[in-house]
Amino acid sequence: MKSPLLTLPGAVPAEGVDEGVAAHYGDLFREQRALADGAGFVDLSHRGVVTVTGEDRLAWLHLLLTQHVSDLPAGQATEALILSANGHIEHALYLVDDGETVWAHVEPGTQDALIAYLESMKFFYKVEVADRTADIAVVHLPAGSIAEVPQDAVVRETPYGRDLFLPRADLEAFAAQAGPPAGILAYEALRVEQHRPRLGFETDHRTIPHELGWIGSAVHLQKGCYRGQETVARVHNLGKPPRRLVFLHLDGSEVHLPVAGTQLRLADDGPDGRKIGFITTSVRHHELGPVALALVKRNVAVDAPLVAGDTAAAQEVVVEP
Repeated sequence: MKSPLLTLPGAVPAEGVDEGVAAHYGDLFREQRALADGAGFVDLSHRGVVTVTGEDRLAWLHLLLTQHVSDLPAGQATEALILSANGHIEHALYLVDDGETVWAHVEPGTQDALIAYLESMKFFYKVEVADRTADIAVVHLPAGSIAEVPQDAVVRETPYGRDLFLPRADLEAFAAQAGPPAGILAYEALRVEQHRPRLGFETDHRTIPHELGWIGSAVHLQKGCYRGQETVARVHNLGKPPRRLVFLHLDGSEVHLPVAGTQLRLADDGPDGRKIGFITTSVRHHELGPVALALVKRNVAVDAPLVAGDTAAAQEVVVEP
C-alpha cells in the first residue's frame, strides 16, 4: 500500500519489504538526529494492522501467544510471538488493548498468514479477528516527542516512543502538524543501535526466541501452554541456543556496507576461514558510523575480531553465549 506521504518534498521511496513508505526525505543523518532528539515522526503505514475484538479476546490470545496477556491492562504496550510446533518464530506482534479491542501491528505483508492462523484457532471463543490495514495507518513518534496525538488515535507507548494507530484518511493532516518526517532508514538505524530484532531481518526459518534476546520482552516463561513452548522451556532450562545476536562496529573506511546475508568469519582464520555467522541488518548511524546486527554461532568468543565479507568488524554482546 503506497503512502500518500511519498508526495512530501524530498521523499525517496523505500524498496523491498519496506516498499510503500519513504526511505528518507533527503538527509538521512539529519532525520536520525531529529528522532534521537524526540522530534518528527516516521511513516510506518505500510505495516499490517490486525485487531481482535470480543469478550474472550485476551484469554484467547493468551493461549496462542508467547506473551502473558490474559490480564493485560488497557493501554499497556507489549509484544509477542507466534511460534511453530518446533519453537521457530513465525510472527511478531506489537500489541496494545484499548479496553475493547486488541490492536497489533505486524511486518508488511504478514497479516494475511497471521489472520489465517488466528481464524483457524477460534473454535468456540467469542472473538472477531479483522484486517484493518486498509483503513488504519501506523505512525511512530520518537521518545520525548511533544507532538499532539489525535483524539481518535490508539496509542501504543514504549521506551522507544509511541506507535499510533491512526485512521489512514487522517495521515496527511497528521503529518502537516507532527514535525519533520523521517524515513524508514533513520528508524532502522536507531533500531539497530537499540539492538532490537525484526522479524524477517534477524530471523530465518529456524530462529528461536533465545537467539535474539526475545525472552522476557516477547516471551513469558511462567505462562501457560502455547505452540512451541516445549522448545522454549527446554532450551531455557537445559541448554543454550545454537546462535546469538551480536552488535557489530564495522570498519568505517569501507565505501559500501556489507549487505544482509554477508558471511562472517574469524579475522584470524584469513579469507578462507569457515563461516561463523552472517549480517542481518547493516546501517549508517549518525554517531556510531557503520554498524550492524548479526547472528553468530554461540561458541564464537565475545572478543574475537570478525570479518564481514572484506570488512573488519568488532563485536558487542547482545545475547550472552
